[in-house]
Amino acid sequence: MTTELPMADGRPPRERADAARNRAKVLAAAERLFAAGDPAAVTMDDIARAAGIGRGTLYRRYPDRASIARALLDEHERALQERMLRGAPPLGPGGPAGTVAPADRLAAFYAAMVELLETHVHLVLGAETGAARYRTGAYAFWRLHVAHLAREAGRPDPEVLADQLLAPLAPELFRHQRDAGVTPARIAAGLAALAHGALG
Repeated sequence: MTTELPMADGRPPRERADAARNRAKVLAAAERLFAAGDPAAVTMDDIARAAGIGRGTLYRRYPDRASIARALLDEHERALQERMLRGAPPLGPGGPAGTVAPADRLAAFYAAMVELLETHVHLVLGAETGAARYRTGAYAFWRLHVAHLAREAGRPDPEVLADQLLAPLAPELFRHQRDAGVTPARIAAGLAALAHGALG
C-alpha cells in the first residue's frame, strides 16, 4: 500500500499564545460536553459558555460544532493511520505485499476502528455523521485502504465494495449497538466475520 494517502485534516498553523490558550479552552470544554450527553444537542453557545470565551472568538476559529469535534478527533485518527501505514501486521503491512491476507488486515482494521469508536464515539458523532462523514480526510483514507485490500483480494469493483464495507462503522450504528448492550468484542467479532466473508 502506498503512503500517498489522504490523512486526517492538516495541522493548524502556528498561532499566537492567546489564540492557543483559547483553542485549548474550547477543545477541553467541547470534549467534556460531547462526552457528557448527546453530542448533537451541544450548541456553539454551550461550548463558548463552558470555555469562558465570547461567541465571536469561538466563531473566528471554528465555524460550527462539527469543526470542533473534527479538531479533537484528528489526533486519534492520525495515530491509527500511522499504525496502518507503518505498524506491525495484521493492521500494518509488516513486510512484502501478500504476507498478510487482505481479510486479516480488514479484520484488524475493523478491530482498531471498534477501539477508536468505543473510546471516542462522542467525538465521531459530533464530527462525522450523515453526509459529513464522507467528506472527511479520514474517511477518504479508510476508503482507499479498504479498496486496496479488496483489490488485493481480487474482488470486482473495489471502490464500491469499500464504501459497503465501511458502512457498518457508522458511528450512529455503533452507538445503537452499544446502547442495546452489545459489547465491543461482539461488534469486532461480527465485523471480522464480515471481513472474512467479503475478502476471504
